[in-house]
Amino acid sequence: HLSFFSGFGPFRQYLVNSSWEAVKELSKRGLGKNIDLRIMELPVVYQKAKEQVFKIWTTLQPLLTVHVGLASSAKALIILEQCGKNKGYQEMDACGFHPEGGCCMLDGPEKIESTINMKTLWKNISVEGIDIIFSRDAGRYICDYTYYASLYYGSGRAAFIHVPPLSKSVTADFLGKALQTIILEMLKQCGEDSE
Repeated sequence: HLSFFSGFGPFRQYLVNSSWEAVKELSKRGLGKNIDLRIMELPVVYQKAKEQVFKIWTTLQPLLTVHVGLASSAKALIILEQCGKNKGYQEMDACGFHPEGGCCMLDGPEKIESTINMKTLWKNISVEGIDIIFSRDAGRYICDYTYYASLYYGSGRAAFIHVPPLSKSVTADFLGKALQTIILEMLKQCGEDSE
């Protein structure tokens, strides 16, 4: 089973993006021998991120794609995002652009829900040293945009996790461990769905 993970590159004052650091740590740890884990760093650029997501789904056709993003407002929170939104992208990306009409997919529905039940996941999981919350709003920036595109191309088989910035207590190693715990629980849901 191929699973695909992405984090994001630097943007604004974040010269080191915790999402990419966490994904690299997860990759070192792995998810067991049955999961072929591939990773990619996405640029904080709407069009480029969308093109990469399209490539992931059309060429690799993973069982699941998990995107990890940095939530700068979250000090010590991991946020499980349930759905992606199609419109409202007015904030400029790292190249100074935003999508035409603030829209991700011109023919797409207003929002797309993940086939992963994030609320169930949230109820079933705990990671010592950090709070985990459930959310239905990924923030109308590159994260939400990428998530929506991935849900669209992957028929809902995508997930999005927001992680906090790195700090003394929230290290890349710590986030990698937390992701591993969350993803293993998520894969159980995928397993139940496929039986």
